[in-house]
Amino acid sequence: QVQLVESGGGLVQAGGSLRLSCAASGRTLSNYNMAWFRQVPGKEREFVAVVGSGAGVTSYAGSVEGRFTISRDNAKNTVYLQMTSLKPEDTAVYYCAGGFVGWNNDRAFEYWGQGTQVTVSS
Repeated sequence: QVQLVESGGGLVQAGGSLRLSCAASGRTLSNYNMAWFRQVPGKEREFVAVVGSGAGVTSYAGSVEGRFTISRDNAKNTVYLQMTSLKPEDTAVYYCAGGFVGWNNDRAFEYWGQGTQVTVSS
């Protein structure tokens, strides 16, 4: 079993930056694809970014490409999401997810954190 805990969310002005962290315990993250999703109340959970378990291949949603960067530090068992040039439409609860086969489909991920709120003011 893997436990994931997100941190780093908060309130930021448009154009600002935040770095989210996802710390894992229970098992090493190195064997898992790790992703970030986000959700706004009343809407479906949305894929943001993913980093693969092997060579660390990454993929991003079009809405965040060029502004967000996902990375992983296997030695620290932690995944990060660096968010820059934030926009009000980035406001959401951000969730960390881990899985063997998951990529950009949330139903393919076995492990989830509790979420961290990101609010971007205009």
